[in-house]
Amino acid sequence: MTNYYLDIETTGLDPKKDKIITIQYQPINSFTGEPTGELIILKEWESSEKEILKQFIENSGICSDNVFAFVPVGFNLGFEHNFLKARAIKNGFKEIDILNKPFIDLRAVGIMMNKGAFKGASLDSLTGKKGNGSTVPVFYENKEYKKIIAYIEQETKEFIKYNAWLYIEMPKLLEKFKKSLK
Repeated sequence: MTNYYLDIETTGLDPKKDKIITIQYQPINSFTGEPTGELIILKEWESSEKEILKQFIENSGICSDNVFAFVPVGFNLGFEHNFLKARAIKNGFKEIDILNKPFIDLRAVGIMMNKGAFKGASLDSLTGKKGNGSTVPVFYENKEYKKIIAYIEQETKEFIKYNAWLYIEMPKLLEKFKKSLK
């Protein structure tokens, strides 16, 4: 089983009209949540949306018959799912479906950590992440690609820190819960 941090950046929120401008993924240890390889950032402005989707499909294992070849780990993976599915089809590729095979979405954990409230259960509210993705389309329009990369790198760092922390703390909560059953 190979877990991968997965995220994308887009020009907006509508997968029918907005495009994917980056796909970023990084292999992570399935027992510690720590990175085991480099962060890969596929950039649309260096080629095209079609080309980055092609590279992602060919190099990641996302469409492998082995459902454990690429296990996405992220925050609110429904967003990635909707965009990858719609934009793959629009660009002439086989549908990318990340929610009908193994995946780990930490959004549910974030909501529970936020006392069940959806509002305030975002990665930027729960971690040291600075800002949200709403600035990325502006950076893209202004061709401020270095700012997009900086945003992605900072977001990835905070996600990985949060993920690895959960790998340490969640087993402790399970033990505490088991003791409460006695």
